[in-house]
Formats: sequence, structure tokens, C-alpha cells
Amino acid sequence: MMTQNADKKRDQIQMFCMEDLIPEDHLLRLIDKAIDWNFIYDLVEDKYCHDNGRPSMDPVMLIKIPFIQYLYGIRSMRQTIKEIEVNVAYRWFLGLDMLDKVPHFSTFGKNYSRRFKDTDLFEQIFSHILEECYKFRLVDPTEVFVDATHVKARANGHKMRKRIAKQEALFYEDMLKKEINEDRAAHGKKPLKDKDDDNTPSSGNGSSKEKEIKESTTDPDSGWFHKGEHKEVFAYAVETACDKHGWILGYTISPGNLHDSRTFKGLYDKISDIGINTLIADAGYKTPAIAKLLLDDGIKPLFPYKSPMTKDGFFKKSDFVYDEYYDYVICPNDQHLEYSTTNKDGYREYKSNGHICKGCPYLSQCTNSQNHVKVFTRHIWEDYMETCEDIRHTLGMKDLYKKRKETIERLFGTAKENHGFRYTQMYGKARMEMKVGMTFACLNLKKLARILNKRGIINSPNKPFFTKYSFSY
Repeated sequence: MMTQNADKKRDQIQMFCMEDLIPEDHLLRLIDKAIDWNFIYDLVEDKYCHDNGRPSMDPVMLIKIPFIQYLYGIRSMRQTIKEIEVNVAYRWFLGLDMLDKVPHFSTFGKNYSRRFKDTDLFEQIFSHILEECYKFRLVDPTEVFVDATHVKARANGHKMRKRIAKQEALFYEDMLKKEINEDRAAHGKKPLKDKDDDNTPSSGNGSSKEKEIKESTTDPDSGWFHKGEHKEVFAYAVETACDKHGWILGYTISPGNLHDSRTFKGLYDKISDIGINTLIADAGYKTPAIAKLLLDDGIKPLFPYKSPMTKDGFFKKSDFVYDEYYDYVICPNDQHLEYSTTNKDGYREYKSNGHICKGCPYLSQCTNSQNHVKVFTRHIWEDYMETCEDIRHTLGMKDLYKKRKETIERLFGTAKENHGFRYTQMYGKARMEMKVGMTFACLNLKKLARILNKRGIINSPNKPFFTKYSFSY
């Protein structure tokens, strides 16, 4: 028999407790138990006046509103407020009852502009949650995975202008120039001269090169990004580090047109002192400068194999042998390529004898130069790259590198699929930093809450944390 009573209870008046309406295993309930939100009061205390003005909205509620947005991947603040109006769990999490008026969608934006803009508040929130993860000994920073993903900016790809931009000096340029001149002096060469009379000043004087770039007229902080078959868009590059368990340890935000190797130093400065033994990164970070930086700090870099960029039918670089004792290169025909110079990019140039190469049976596989001279280059920091190759061939490193898809790549996939990380609805790098900080804080806190719930541990003002708890995976 069919029952038809769907509308009978709509007009009923009932008495209930909101606490009973939220399931015990609801994510927001677990999160609320996992952390004491009162830490926000200390972070924003200096942003409010203590003895003047009208009473403000509770800062904890103000921060929890965008937290709900990024936790559930809601596309905008306006839509978030609409969801809070009808969602009992959201109201409970914010401390609102069923009759309380939900704040206007512009409330957070106004408070951000007047109080939180140009501050590191959201990075402090991310750091505090990460510290909670450290307290429970869940984070293992000995093996750190680094990668970058791109988030589409709120910028029309057709609204752009071309301008001349100064390219920032690389973090290693001063040190590289010094070692170049030392290497040239060791070979009896004069130091390189600074070219101050053109648009390519020397790297050692703090200046930067100029180049023409595409700039969005909508969001100038973003960068024109294209990779392989991907669509060309304005985007931001979010460089991220995580441990082998997937805990996010740090992040930086850069325009999408900057290469990963150029922005790596900013992220490394944030995580260099957390106790890293091995740093795992993709081929984009496989440069002599990064290898030297890590090895000099006692960190083992783990980079993948990178195919040689050689034309088909020509000898690969591995077909030539460098003799360190005599400082020359031996070609496949057992001829010597003698040292010629060290160029401004830090590469030693070794050149063959054109008269000998002219009659070489392998000439067509070696060079197409008109004077039959083969030029072989070797970076002055090439020894660091060879050390990285030795590390790559160490037992267990192949399996360790495969964990990238289970850690850093999974984080990006989760953030994009479930937390609205494919694009941003906001303009400017400052608001992008807020979005990234809150999204990564959500990822860490969501994971922390579920682990604590699984083990029956609660960290709240009423049930304090005891350091005796220690977990392992």
C-alpha cells in the first residue's frame, strides 16, 4: 500500500536541541573536537580596537565561514552564505541557532579589506594547525616531496597587454659569477666583464634582465601559463611541500609564468630547518644550482632520469668521457677536446681540433658546424649533478620516487577535485595566498580530525592534549 504523507510534518512545531541534530561522525563535529579555535583570538587581537567602536562579529565565526567554503569547495562566498542559511551542521559549527540571522556575504570581504589584508594571518592559521599535527607526532619531515600546480586566475585570456618586465635575478647568480671567475682564473682566463651598457646587465650586480611578457589587465599578479597541450591561460603557480604521509609542510604562490626551479628557493627557505634528509622532486627541479644548494646543506636530492635533449642520430652527452685529472673530454673516436673557456652561464666549453674532426668517420653523428669543431659543455657544478645520479641509483630510491603519486600529486588532485582548487574567483596574489593557506589548512585539519577520531583522542579546551600519545602509520 502506498503511503502519502510527505507534507504532513511541515507545519509541526517541535522542540529540539541542535546538538542532537549533528551526527557524531559528521566531519565538522570531528574538526571542532580536533582543535581549540580560541587560538584565532590571539592572532587577530591587534586587528581590533579594545576600547572604541561598535561590537564586532566574533572573529572565530568570521574565520570559520571561509573555512566552510574551502572545506566543501563552495564556489563563492555568496553561495556559502546561502548554504549556511539552510544547513544545520554549518550553523552548529558557527555557533548559530536556527533563528539567528546569518551574516551578509560581504561581511568577510569587508573585514578582510579593513583588517586582514597585507597580513600573514592565514599563513599563521595554517602553521598553527600544522603544529597541532606535529604535537601528535604524525608528521615525518625526513622525506619531503616538492612539486607545483597551477590554479587558473580570474582573468580573461583575451584581455592582456605586452610590457617589458625585469626578470628577477636568480638566487645563485652572485655565487655562480664568483665561481665562474675563479674557474677562469684557474685556467688563465680573464674575469668576465659586466655588461652595463645594454639590457643584459651582469648577474653579479643585483640587476635583472628585461624581457617582453604578457600581462593580464584584469589580474596583473597572475602569469601567462602554457604547458604541452594544455590551454594557455593566466594562472598562479602554487609550490608545495609535503611529507610521505601527505601532511602539507609549506607552500608559496608565484605567477604562473615562472619556472619551478626559479621559485624553489622561496619554498626551500620555509622548510629547510625542519629536519629533511631526502627531498624528492620532479625533473623541473633537476638543475645544478638546486643540486648544489641541497647537497651543501646535507640534504639528499632525489631527481628522476631526464632524457638527453640531443637531436636524433647524434651522439649523446654520455658518449663523451670527461677526464678530471687532465681536464679534457674524450670523444667516441678517442680524440681530446681541450678546454676553451668558461661562459657566463657557468659552463666550461671544450672544443675539438677541426682539422682532425674533418676526416673523422663519426663527424655526421657529432656536429654540423662548418669548421668541423665539436663544442662540449660541462657545468662547473656538474659534480653535484653526478652525485644526484648516484643517489638515484641507490637501493630503494626508485620506490621512494614512486610515492610522489601517493603524496604530493594526490594532494593536488584532492584539492582540485573536492576543494575548488582548479581556479580562483578572487583577484590578486594577496587573496590567492588566503585561498591557498585556508585550503591547505583544511586538508591538514580534515586529516587530523579523522585520525584523532579513529584513535579516540580528543583535543579540545575541555579535554586537553597529553603528550604520551604517539601514532605510527
